[in-house]
Amino acid sequence: MFKTVESQYEILFDTVKKHGVSEFGLMANESWNQDPRRTLFTLARYKFVAKMFVGKSYVLEVGCADAFGTRLVQQEVANLTAIDIDPVFVADVEKRMNPHWPMEVFQHDMLVGPIAKAFDAVYALDVIEHIHPSSETQFIKNICRSMHPDGVAIFGAPSLESQIYASPQSSAGHVNCKSGIEFRRGFESFFRNVFLFSMNDEVVHTGFYPMSHYLLALCCGVKEN
Repeated sequence: MFKTVESQYEILFDTVKKHGVSEFGLMANESWNQDPRRTLFTLARYKFVAKMFVGKSYVLEVGCADAFGTRLVQQEVANLTAIDIDPVFVADVEKRMNPHWPMEVFQHDMLVGPIAKAFDAVYALDVIEHIHPSSETQFIKNICRSMHPDGVAIFGAPSLESQIYASPQSSAGHVNCKSGIEFRRGFESFFRNVFLFSMNDEVVHTGFYPMSHYLLALCCGVKEN
């Protein structure tokens, strides 16, 4: 066993004994090795969700991918369920699951139908831009049908203006990016209140939408659809 020069750091080895050494998920590993700053930006989006959902009992993440940032939300809520359409990502999450940070994870396509449970909070980061405009209504409806009527939802997506800077990998899947006002209006048909935030790098603000790289819509009060 190694000994650190300063004794207070011996806790590092206690953590290794309890948790092992954590691995990046498939997506986080790619960003950390190709563009480490992008990892920070992604985690900042999860931190925003975590702070908005403090104390929620049952939370659903739609489109979790490798769920690397999901733990930030887990830290603030009682129970978290994560779903993704891709079985490769679900398998990656299950393989890296830490028993000290348990969550339910399974494959599900939100276009096929809702989750048979009323969650009090739902979020989908970097998902809706992958949903074809013709399928967007069904996607949001099924999310609403997975929520408690008084629940809250957060949707995050890169802005239309940001796409000139997007990588070829990102651009290939982005079929539904929008400008700020259009992004907000898209959710107003389904929720009584929609609050729109801008994001540049890791900073969330209420600035000029056309200069935003990323958009976050905080939605509450599910309408009858």
